[in-house]
Amino acid sequence: MTARAIMIQGTGSDVGKSLVVAGLCRVFVRRGLRVRPFKPQNMSNNAAVTTEGGEIGRAQALQARAAGVAPSVHMNPVLLKPQSETGSQIVVQGRMVGQATARDYQGWKPRLLAAVIESFSRLKAESDLVLVEGAGSASEVNLRAGDIANMGFARASGTPVVLLGDIDRGGVIASLVGTRAVIDPDDAAMIRGFLVNRFRGDPSLFSDGMALIAQHTGWPSLGLIPHFPDAARLPAEDVLGLVGSGAGAAGRKVVAVPVLPRIANFDDLDPLRAEPDVSVVLVRPGEPIPVCDLVLLPGSKTTLADLDFFRGQGWDIDLAAHVRRGGRVLGLCGGYQMLGRTLADPHGIEGAPRTVPGLGLLDVETVMTPVKRLEAVTGTTQPDGVPFSGYEMHVGDTTGPDAGRPLVRFADSRPDGAVSADGRITGTYVHGLFADDAQRAAWLTRLGAAAGGIAYEAGIETVLDALADHLETHVDCDRLLSFAS
Repeated sequence: MTARAIMIQGTGSDVGKSLVVAGLCRVFVRRGLRVRPFKPQNMSNNAAVTTEGGEIGRAQALQARAAGVAPSVHMNPVLLKPQSETGSQIVVQGRMVGQATARDYQGWKPRLLAAVIESFSRLKAESDLVLVEGAGSASEVNLRAGDIANMGFARASGTPVVLLGDIDRGGVIASLVGTRAVIDPDDAAMIRGFLVNRFRGDPSLFSDGMALIAQHTGWPSLGLIPHFPDAARLPAEDVLGLVGSGAGAAGRKVVAVPVLPRIANFDDLDPLRAEPDVSVVLVRPGEPIPVCDLVLLPGSKTTLADLDFFRGQGWDIDLAAHVRRGGRVLGLCGGYQMLGRTLADPHGIEGAPRTVPGLGLLDVETVMTPVKRLEAVTGTTQPDGVPFSGYEMHVGDTTGPDAGRPLVRFADSRPDGAVSADGRITGTYVHGLFADDAQRAAWLTRLGAAAGGIAYEAGIETVLDALADHLETHVDCDRLLSFAS
């Protein structure tokens, strides 16, 4: 059977495209189809490692999981990883190929389309159905020339489109009807129907609204999707979805996380947020690091610039006070690099070559290197021998006396990370530590907290099944599938 495809585009960013595609992946896999997720172009610093040793957006990794397959670089052939307000690193089929400003990137897009179509063709060759996710808004007609993320891809590949709006934001009628009004008629002809997401309340009160949208667009309704509360239990890709778990409720252990401008792989926090005996407090710019049990320095896409920002907020002073009080510190990836004595970027990986002092809490030094390490890893933490599984995604080598006390040892016997002489300051390049139930329980024990008995990974599967049930109930999945071609 020739594989079919259908594309979910949105009226804007964060309208729920990623979640709906993940749910539909599980819906159609349960019907016996071989399903593959695909997003031509994504922008995110929250990435996942693939089986080929490349990287893709975290949302596509979750969608692959929903489809019951391993993540592949071809599921997200173009990944933009922001390094500033106007520029990004460009990753093509899992490998970094350059950097560009937003304006310069427009010139890249025509030559990236070939890689996008190649990856799409590979997925079609191994599946019955490809579920495609658009990026941002379908109505950004100012970016339509050379587009590879939305209608440009749909037209180039002949993929039909379903348009998704978000009623929770307000103005969903205007956003759907307005999209129909501003896009090119040939683009509009690619749209087969619409969905309205995140409805709260009595759906009968919006029946006239659904009819009005259909009347003014000529597109049929495929469903009104109620708000799905358990979406918060799934890994978020966009920093807009980053939330804490309360501001230190009585009796809970408090983990404080400074929110850096280029925070990366922040789904490291999700399993901790799920623990009933832990409060994850996100420290926003302008706020001090509170009195807490653990300060967790997260990953960063631009470690040196984020370290400058960290100091500019006065967080280095707060962190020093936390350590004087006997508090614990854990640095993950870029956060680990910040904890050392110096960070050197001789090759200009993150900008002009320079060397800067670190926070000085670990006796290690980091040198940024051109080669990026991308791989899934397993091993044990030291010296307790508790097993873990996770992944590495970093540039840079870290060495020094405290690295002689590694935090982890990989299955191939390589050491990683560092521990201070008193054991209170630790760092590692491993992401995903807390998703491992045994590893998370060990960290909670160190903090004097009780593990909640949560099976985190199994919980993700439960939520994906519930999401599929939710969509089966509220979306005309049969009609949506009939539009795929």
